[in-house]
Amino acid sequence: MSDDAEGASVRSVVFESTPSSRVPRRGEPVDDDQNDVFGERRRLTSLAYRMTGTLADAEDVVQETYVRWYRMTDAERSGILNPPGWLTTVASRISLDLLTSARRRREQYVGQWLPEPVPLDLFVGGERIAPASVALDDPLERVALDESVSTALLVVLESMTPAERVAFVLHDIFEVPFPEIAEILGRSAAAVRQLATSARRHVRENRTSAVPRAEHDRVVRAFQHASRSGGIEQLLRVLAPDVELHSDGGGVVRAALNIVSGADRVARFLLGIAAKRPDMQLEEIETGDGIALLFREYGEVVSVVNLGVTDGAVTRVWIMMNPHKLSHWRTDVAASQ
Repeated sequence: MSDDAEGASVRSVVFESTPSSRVPRRGEPVDDDQNDVFGERRRLTSLAYRMTGTLADAEDVVQETYVRWYRMTDAERSGILNPPGWLTTVASRISLDLLTSARRRREQYVGQWLPEPVPLDLFVGGERIAPASVALDDPLERVALDESVSTALLVVLESMTPAERVAFVLHDIFEVPFPEIAEILGRSAAAVRQLATSARRHVRENRTSAVPRAEHDRVVRAFQHASRSGGIEQLLRVLAPDVELHSDGGGVVRAALNIVSGADRVARFLLGIAAKRPDMQLEEIETGDGIALLFREYGEVVSVVNLGVTDGAVTRVWIMMNPHKLSHWRTDVAASQ
């Protein structure tokens, strides 16, 4: 799974026909051990999403993890005393390999790369966070569950090295002990502890946008109202002077190739989009950042907009337009209609 082609092959993998070496088909009876293993799928997807930043990559990671599980013999699987731990280890190693190769792939990405926005409750039940057992000196360094699927945090994770990201996600979000992470990364527990400390420093230095949810949502609604009013002065009042706009079209749809900086430029950019696409409909959705904005045109989801807020003003605008990173929202909206 070192590139997009191999990732695609994982999704289309054909399992061997012997019962001990394939994933059971939907509706096929499974034994208790198989039920226990497949009960980990949501947690593994949750973990892999935070590692990679997209649902497609997360699904590839989980698929390959199960491929490796079912390629083992019955005797090999029965010798694994902690299947969930084994699955976590394998999924983490696959994620680490994918993160390493992703850096090369992103150099060829058309325009700006953003993490995929997901609903706040997408992974409910898939995590295990026990703050009392995670020794952090500063309570503000502890990432809340909803924040751990926010665009704001995922953007920070992208700035980390692959090893830092794996250490942070496993320890601070999934409560995996340092010695176990050390085995995954092939480093000492002390070195992994330093990686986690460095990762937390990245998070702390970029948490200036962390505001109470009520304050964030108030600013988002003010931004929403100003954007729909069509008045640049009203929009400028909710934008910070140094606001930045990032948009991800993935080379599939038209989007700004470079960051748009400054309140005036961002305001004119947003109002220009609204003027060109007057048929777009807007609705509020819940993400890890707080309220976000989903746009549909002629009934089809075309973008999800998340905002970063600091001191009562919008400091970051993240626009996801890449249809490959809107698959959940497109499916979810279609199912609700």
